[in-house]
Amino acid sequence: MTERVNLSKASPQLYKTVAEMDQLAVQAAHDAGWSDGFAHLLKLRASQINQCAFCVRMHARDAAAVGESADRLSVLPAWRESGYFSDKERAALALMEAVTLVSQGQVPDDVYDAASAVLDPAEIASVEWLAIVINAWNRIAISSRYPVRP
Repeated sequence: MTERVNLSKASPQLYKTVAEMDQLAVQAAHDAGWSDGFAHLLKLRASQINQCAFCVRMHARDAAAVGESADRLSVLPAWRESGYFSDKERAALALMEAVTLVSQGQVPDDVYDAASAVLDPAEIASVEWLAIVINAWNRIAISSRYPVRP
């Protein structure tokens, strides 16, 4: 594999700014009532879609470390077919996926309408900010080819 420019080392101030934005998004999620574990599951789901191995491993570990169950971690890619998630969590997962896949539908009205039916504005905003930040992290890790070794 070709060695890539490590964006965190090449532009440390920009990297630090993304980290600060991440902290603010996590705080917004906490303030909106999302558990730390579910916030990691949201980040994990976007990372799965983006195929970011570095972030998938990190957020799976982080979610488990704060008490998310192995079952919820295991069924996350198939959350629609499981009974492990509440209506609010399901709306948040759908919104996270839509923002992550923004090039494939521009966050469809039906997804947003379903989210707004069960989530308040702070919950919606926090999910969207988590999506924005994790998608930035995924692109940093993938383009820099952050190593993922056993």
